[in-house]
Amino acid sequence: MVVYAVGVLVLSLGIEVLGGDVGSDSNRCAFPAIYNFGDSNSDTGAISAAFTRVHPPNGESFFGTDLSGRFCDGRLLIDFITEELKLPYLSAYLNSVGSDYRRGANFATGGSSIGPGGYSPFNLGIQVPQFIQFKSRTDLLFNQLSQNGTDSPFKSNLPRPEDFSKALYTFDIGQNDLAFGFQHTTEEQVRASIPNILTLFSQALQQLYNQGARFFWIHNTGPIGCLPYNFIYYKSKQGNLDANGCVKPQNEIAQEFNRQLKDLVSQLRTKLSLAKFTYVDVYSAKYQLISNARSQGFVNPLEFCCGSYYGYHIDCGKKAIINGTVYGNPCRNPSQHVSWDGIHYSQAANLWIAQRILHGSFSDPPVPIGQACF
Repeated sequence: MVVYAVGVLVLSLGIEVLGGDVGSDSNRCAFPAIYNFGDSNSDTGAISAAFTRVHPPNGESFFGTDLSGRFCDGRLLIDFITEELKLPYLSAYLNSVGSDYRRGANFATGGSSIGPGGYSPFNLGIQVPQFIQFKSRTDLLFNQLSQNGTDSPFKSNLPRPEDFSKALYTFDIGQNDLAFGFQHTTEEQVRASIPNILTLFSQALQQLYNQGARFFWIHNTGPIGCLPYNFIYYKSKQGNLDANGCVKPQNEIAQEFNRQLKDLVSQLRTKLSLAKFTYVDVYSAKYQLISNARSQGFVNPLEFCCGSYYGYHIDCGKKAIINGTVYGNPCRNPSQHVSWDGIHYSQAANLWIAQRILHGSFSDPPVPIGQACF
């Protein structure tokens, strides 16, 4: 099984729901673009472009089932980030059809990890060189078109060279390093691997800094033990579950990963003195939702909407008829589910989480994303 990550809410409110008055425009960062790195929690079409189409009903709640490219019924956290910053949704770097990179690009790919190996070949050590090549080539092409006096629609889709140092660089990655370890090694080995994983993460940030990146928005990893998939497959040991039904040992290791990640960010603030780093405690926001799911209008957070792991493993977007029963049909009410497919969060859950992380409540320093440049 490839782990691609990892309510009654009025989704139609869109950006107004996220809004909140955080000050006048003069007190907000005018980020001209976003460059995102990560896994399926923020993949906006890379897996679909590189390997195989992300099948319906993914996308059914917002983008449409043929255009989404996301492992979700609708929008991801990165989509709500772009809305909050009044930027367009990010085109995947690997998606050549209909892409506009003037306001940023997305290098996140489903299944990706920080370290090599794992579920995907597009680990962070590949995503960052992809960005460096993207920056070099688009700079060269933009300048060539400018020197030639060419003002074509193609040029308008290219990033402006001066925008790379003003852009926001966002990260949501690390879950698959843990997930792959849990699946193929022991919990002790996963815990012991964290320093090496974070060394690679630090090196990646250093590379981007050397390319002129200055503003970093870094999500920690979520409560992996609360994913329904992990509850089903890893709950077997006595006393393994907490009060919410989450797998305690996995969450404890995720918290240790996050503790070391936060320490690393603090060190980088000193080492890379021209940069601004915002560490975002997505773990706590997600766990808060899971702990209060029913009071927030959601069903049991261990239930999921699309696919099946109970007896028969059927990925979301596929169907199977077993003894006359059809497995794989999505639920009728995805907005009432925290989990979309047992691994990824629903659009409704992503919106709930975005409302809490984008305005500084879970950030260090506690600044809204619109002020992450100050």
